Amino acid sequence: MTAAVTPDAGAAGAPEEAAPAMTRRHILQAMSGLMAGMFVAILASTVVSNALPRIISDLNGSQSSYTWVVTAELLAMTATVPIWGKLSDLYDKKLLIQLSLSMFVVGSLVAGFSHSVGLLIVSRVVQGIGAGGLTALAQVVMAAIIPPRELGRYSGVFGAVFAVGTVAGPLIGGVLVDTSWLGWRWCFFIGVPFALLAIVLLQLTLKLPTVRRDVKIDYAGAVLIMSGVSALLLWVTLAGNRFDWVSWQTAVLVIAGVVLLVAAVLVESRVPEPIIPLGIFRNRTVALATVASLLVGVAMFGGTVFLSQYFQISLGKSPTVAGLMSLPMILGLMVSTTVAGQIISARGKWKGFLIAGGIVMTAGMGLLATIGADSSFGLLSVYMAVLGVGVGMLMQNLVLAAQNDVRASELGSATSVLSFFRSLGGAIGTSALGAVLGHRVTSELEKGFGGAAGGGSTQGIPDLSTLPEPARQVVEHAYGVATAEVFLIGAPFAFLALVAVLFIKEKPLKTTSGMERLAEESAAAAKTSAAATY
Repeated sequence: MTAAVTPDAGAAGAPEEAAPAMTRRHILQAMSGLMAGMFVAILASTVVSNALPRIISDLNGSQSSYTWVVTAELLAMTATVPIWGKLSDLYDKKLLIQLSLSMFVVGSLVAGFSHSVGLLIVSRVVQGIGAGGLTALAQVVMAAIIPPRELGRYSGVFGAVFAVGTVAGPLIGGVLVDTSWLGWRWCFFIGVPFALLAIVLLQLTLKLPTVRRDVKIDYAGAVLIMSGVSALLLWVTLAGNRFDWVSWQTAVLVIAGVVLLVAAVLVESRVPEPIIPLGIFRNRTVALATVASLLVGVAMFGGTVFLSQYFQISLGKSPTVAGLMSLPMILGLMVSTTVAGQIISARGKWKGFLIAGGIVMTAGMGLLATIGADSSFGLLSVYMAVLGVGVGMLMQNLVLAAQNDVRASELGSATSVLSFFRSLGGAIGTSALGAVLGHRVTSELEKGFGGAAGGGSTQGIPDLSTLPEPARQVVEHAYGVATAEVFLIGAPFAFLALVAVLFIKEKPLKTTSGMERLAEESAAAAKTSAAATY
């Protein structure tokens, strides 16, 4: 299907308006809407975490329902990130990010008014699609308005928003759930005003040039990619919990996922406007950054997602205190992102920070592999800060390296590919390392209770308040040992990310923004087309 559209990014096409460099004041104004949108996405994922047990109980849901409420948003977000990224290369970026925010608002309202688990799960899918757009488009828009050489100066703002949303979310969620005249429904409603504010701010402050051209939408590729990824994500999410890793369900989901993705590759190699241009993987920087992002997702998200559980079970802390205990890691991430960004903008050199980030992240994972039920908070704070510093130097700069080395017309695709593989790695790591944790917990409980997992079960999280002191100590020790093993297994993935980074070739950072480069590319393409005509 071919339609005349007015995208703001693309290949050949005549610019409707010039692409002047934005002043610092204009960039900061445009960032206000982007940051409000990012805050919404982060807050939505963290504010609900402490409320889910109460939500599922009030809606008469099961443990399976609990899993699906979490999984539904993850599946929708991960599977749609490449779609949003490609659309940003074809259509108006501002309109797309406003659309993603609108979908997020709709999903949040439906979730807040839900009276059944089924409706809640559907609403979480809509939220996930909106969050996928925010994840992909925020960094794409930043690359469009800020030259790579200057991007580091603004990365600290991302870190600050991430830190505030991550730390404040669980605390706000706990207060809302425990306040009788508010309740868990406000965990979904609270993000709506911020999303609406973001839509208005973006409309008022974000000005991007447009390019008029005809495009063909790759509907077949989009469906095949989403279906194949969803099948594999369902497998890694449910395997080890709902069915064994080696089972007929595993065979069906893996075969279906592989077949669908192979078909997607065939389609993407032949259509004029593929959702994921396979040619970008011929770019060495993009290919290696993608591998590194996948490995960072496995190591980072696969390990840290279990820290809150470790704080609550092994150390006996409350959910609110557990949320605060992760603050050193968040602060380490924010500080390293900000400092590295400033230095990169001043010197123009970035590879050293990727290497340092890989080394420090690997060290942080190794240090956390030594924790136990008797670890002090001071020691844990140092270990988490080390991990946060490494991640802060690595994650954002992988995106910067890729964005700097692709054509402006491929910024959306390249950025979303990195986000997609990082999320995919996180999903795989969470599931696989979760299975490792469950197996080790069972083993330690059987050892502690003399052959029977009496005081705790891998089918549910034990309530320490109901256990006698000897049994409580066994459970605390089991979760401490198991959590350390998760980080021990995650450390090699962090090291492999370092290896991938070592082979990335450093190139000078461009001094023009994405929209300026796009105008240059469009003008060059138009000149070439005119010369060919004559």
